[in-house]
Formats: sequence, C-alpha cells, structure tokens
Amino acid sequence: MAIMSISILVATACKSPGSSNPESANSEPGSSAEATSAIVPTIERLDPTLDLIVPAQARLEKVATGFTWTEGPVWIQSGYLMFADIPSNSIRKWTPGAGVSIFMQPSGYKGSAPYGGPEPGSNGMTLDRAGRLTVAGHAQQNVWRLERIDSKAPITILADTYQGKRLNSPNDLVYKSDGSLYFTDPPYGLRTQKDDDPAKQLQVNGVYRIPGAADQKPGAEPFRAQLQLLIKDLPRPNGIVFSPDEKYLYVNNSEPKKIWMRYTVRADGTLTDGMLFCDATSDTRPGAPDGMKVDQKGNLYSAGPGGVWIFSPAGKHLGTIDFPEKVANMAWGDTDYKTLYVTASSSIYRISLKIPGVFPQIH
Repeated sequence: MAIMSISILVATACKSPGSSNPESANSEPGSSAEATSAIVPTIERLDPTLDLIVPAQARLEKVATGFTWTEGPVWIQSGYLMFADIPSNSIRKWTPGAGVSIFMQPSGYKGSAPYGGPEPGSNGMTLDRAGRLTVAGHAQQNVWRLERIDSKAPITILADTYQGKRLNSPNDLVYKSDGSLYFTDPPYGLRTQKDDDPAKQLQVNGVYRIPGAADQKPGAEPFRAQLQLLIKDLPRPNGIVFSPDEKYLYVNNSEPKKIWMRYTVRADGTLTDGMLFCDATSDTRPGAPDGMKVDQKGNLYSAGPGGVWIFSPAGKHLGTIDFPEKVANMAWGDTDYKTLYVTASSSIYRISLKIPGVFPQIH
C-alpha cells in the first residue's frame, strides 16, 4: 500500500478567467421551472480545440429546479437521471416527460433527532459493472451499494471505517474496471464541516481504495482490513475520475487551494507521481473544483469557479461553460452519452456536446 504525497509538477497551460471570444448569454422566454427553459450560455473559448467539443450554438437547458444543493448525478440506462438533494436528505429521479420524483428519503442520516448540520443526505453516486447503484453516504459516514435499483432493495455497506476509526463523510467515488472502488473523504457531511468536528475520528481527509468492491457479496461485511489510504495530503479532496485508459486518476481539491491533481495508477491499483494539473485558487468566481467526468478522447470536465471547466488530457484549460448557478457535479446521459447533465445548486441542467462521455461499463 502506498500513501501519496504531492509532487509539484505544474501544468503550465491552466489559464486565468476571461476569453478573447465570449459568446453572449441571452435568456429565452419561459419560467425557469419549465423543462423547456434554455439559454445560450457564455462560453470562454481559450483554445480552438474547444470547438471540437462544444458546439458553436450550444444551448444550456434547465430541466428541473426548486432544490437546495444538488449533487451526485448518474444516468440510468433505462432512461432517467438520479441525483441527490443533500439538504433534503434525499435521492431523486428525473424522467424526461415525467419530471422529478423522490427515489429515497432519507438517503443519508437516519436518526430521529434533527441532524444539526447543513448536509444530512447522501452525495456522489455511480454504477458498478453489474449496474448496481453505489453511493457516497456523506452524513452516514460510509459507502454503500443498492443491490438493485429499487429503494427497497437490500443495501450492502462497502466501507465505513479505516483502521478502526469512522470515515469522515465519503463525497465522491469511481470504479476501476477491475472492480475496485476509489473514493474521497472530506468532512463536508459532518455537522460543522470542520476538521475539529466532534464526530471526526480520522486526522486525514483521504482518498481511499476498496480492492474488489464489486465482488463483495450482497449483505457481507465491508473488507475493512483491505481498505487502502492512497492520498492523505489534500486538505479537501472532492471530485474523482479515471482517464479512459485508467492510466491516470484525477482528484481535485476544493479549498483552501482550488486545484486539480493527476496521479499515475500502478498495476496494483495504488498511485504514484502526483502532478499539479491546474491551480485556480486566484479565480474568485462562485464555485470550486468538485465533481468530474471524462469523455472518450480523454478530455476532463469539472465543476470549477464560474461553471464547468474543460481540460485537454495534457492539462490545458481549453475553456469554461459559464453557469447561472454554482456547479457541483455532472454525468453523461441520453442514448449517445453526448449530453452532459449538470447539478448546480437549485437546479439540474443539460447541454449537448460533440464527443461521447465515458460511461460505467455494465456487463
């Protein structure tokens, strides 16, 4: 087991906000609560390569609104989006033509007394290779799996402690094709969201790996002794995603520094050669590095200051899609996986792009 330290190799092409070719933002008639609500977003085009990714006349559609802090979107192949509304302690589903319904509530904290913190719900979600929903429990301080996509299905706990101490509040997660699961564990789901929170038992805010998570039998106890702490020097690790070939793992950090890191993945699944991919600490626009996804060409999409930041595989900041709300996370969806669904504060948005995204491989 290897614990990573940051090796500062700066990606020099991470640029400051501002674009030489901004597209104007023009609102169209219609209530923001309607699924047809759409705008032509402002797009910072910092490199011509972005034209191969974002259409010239891209439209940003608001498909649902009225929430408090949306997170953890995942597209279900039968044709709907699942996402978390963390403050309401719920997982919801949005179905085209039918709107939003509650899938599970509570999804995180299950105590009878009021939680006493701002984020009692669950957070990031993904699918394993069998199509089972895997959830960062956040306020529940664990990682769990739903054995089928049914709110009444059995739940299997995949991780809850490290070396006998409770996890902080697992935030986001991603599977590797070998069935191992990687997740970030900052304190944002704790009541105070601070490192001195009374419920915080671990000194680190780590990035972990569960070897063979997809092979854990339904209802079996977590592989507690096998849980690996891979990164322990990021103060607030948040979003996490693999490159398409799984040679690299991207992890970002929300505060105090707004940075993206890239790590080389060893054959045994541990990490090495941490590289600073981009530093946006000086960008004062609303938002910070958070949820991330990649497309089939290896471009990286991430929540960041002002909206969705898009990077080349080499770490060049190609541009930013500006959003009217603070962005939290995103997921590829629709039949061709060219639609990026974005959870942003009170609303769910979508935008059609040119390159398909990488979607969980379901067998």
